[in-house]
Amino acid sequence: MTQAPDTADRPEAELAAGVTEDAFLGGAVIARQPQSGYRAGVDAVLLAASVAAPSDRPLKVLDLGAGVGVVGLCVARRMDNAIVTLLEREPELAGFARDNVAINSMAGRVQVVAADLGAPAETLGLKAEAFDHVLANPPFFDPASCRPPRDPLRASAHVMPVEGLDTWLRVMARLTRPGGIATMIHHADSLADVLAAFDRRFGAVTVRPIHARADQPALRILVQGRKGSRGRLQISPPLVLHDQSNAFRPEIARVLRGPVSLADIAS
Repeated sequence: MTQAPDTADRPEAELAAGVTEDAFLGGAVIARQPQSGYRAGVDAVLLAASVAAPSDRPLKVLDLGAGVGVVGLCVARRMDNAIVTLLEREPELAGFARDNVAINSMAGRVQVVAADLGAPAETLGLKAEAFDHVLANPPFFDPASCRPPRDPLRASAHVMPVEGLDTWLRVMARLTRPGGIATMIHHADSLADVLAAFDRRFGAVTVRPIHARADQPALRILVQGRKGSRGRLQISPPLVLHDQSNAFRPEIARVLRGPVSLADIAS
């Protein structure tokens, strides 16, 4: 397993105003990100943990809407044979992602592409059907039903019309290899829209509800499908994040603090 980056020679004084430096996977991944606006957290680590251990061949992974790069960096840190591409349209966030790739000494296996996923394919610089696993944590909220945040980056990261999901899934399908996997984390009340966007593009779709506590409704869903499969829809056992004392459950803590996949805690 790749060692955690050495952060001892990067004191807090180096950080620009309004920037934080945060630890993921128990400090194995360090990420600088805006103090306000879009911030990676638990969702990013859970999405990264959805990538199961591959065979001994290289695994090409794409993170759409990568933000500051936490999802892809967590995948690369856990899996030494992962080759990761981070696609992010916001120049400021793409800049953070590049810095974070360097901070984590991942330049040999992680690249950042600054482009809008809705742009014509030829401008993305990515080959069709090139990736084994495509990941996405798209904006959750419809601007027709909520007030967009004032911060432009936060608004970009959190607000997207329902019809925008189809664009995300169209791009995911175009870039996933036959037999490859696409995984999306989304707000639980958007399940019907997410499944509609997956329909006819991916089969063997599994839905994994994510609950803050066992006695509360699901907050998030992890939806995963395989390109070219005719397998039927399945509902996986839920992930429950917290126990009655609001501490992370032991199996969730393993995922958040170490190089553990969701498949590892299910076995």
